[in-house]
Amino acid sequence: MDADDSSDAQPSEAVLQQQLTELQTQLDQLPPSTTAVQRASLLLDIGYLQLQLQRRTEAWWTGQEAFLSFVSAEMWENAAQTCDLMFLTEQTNSLIALANGIWLAVTFPIDPEITLNLLNHLIEEMPDNSDGAAIAATTAHYIVDLRATERDHENLSFFTNQLLAQVARQHSQVEDQAGFTAWFKKLELDQPDQFLPRLSQILDILVQGEWWIDRAALRAKLPD
Repeated sequence: MDADDSSDAQPSEAVLQQQLTELQTQLDQLPPSTTAVQRASLLLDIGYLQLQLQRRTEAWWTGQEAFLSFVSAEMWENAAQTCDLMFLTEQTNSLIALANGIWLAVTFPIDPEITLNLLNHLIEEMPDNSDGAAIAATTAHYIVDLRATERDHENLSFFTNQLLAQVARQHSQVEDQAGFTAWFKKLELDQPDQFLPRLSQILDILVQGEWWIDRAALRAKLPD
């Protein structure tokens, strides 16, 4: 297909604005019986449209409102998705949003594609020589193995394998399987009880003490 003209692939600004206006009208006209989660779901859609229209500050605050409702309702997948929106707005606290989203996405058994997407953002934020990118890529691969359905596992694991190879190349100029195996073991990436606590340390640094969730209370609710 001829994809030279970007307008063929992307909705025009006028179309996006029309969609946004329609959703905002729906929001204004929600009946009293509407639940907080239903309203938050609509806000999330509005936020992504605001982002596409480069209305980044508005998208951030829309996401914040939706996030609080999703957390209150313990809708962790939706809350993590909202953190993705807030990260993409490139606001002052976007990395804090990313850290909160990754914690939720790794802790709770949500859609692995959302978890992978958030961890990929973290990889892109890390310096090439940082262990952080390796830890994030390994966690992504680990989550895919744990959660992906049989139908999705092959494609997602192929992506995470490629991601790991790319990170190894950037981190330590690894170019072959023997080098990759040695690098993987040297960084203890074959041991979840080692790399997952290190991911937690990275998130603590990124979040700067501004956790938007009570992690201790949430951990206490998790099954043993």
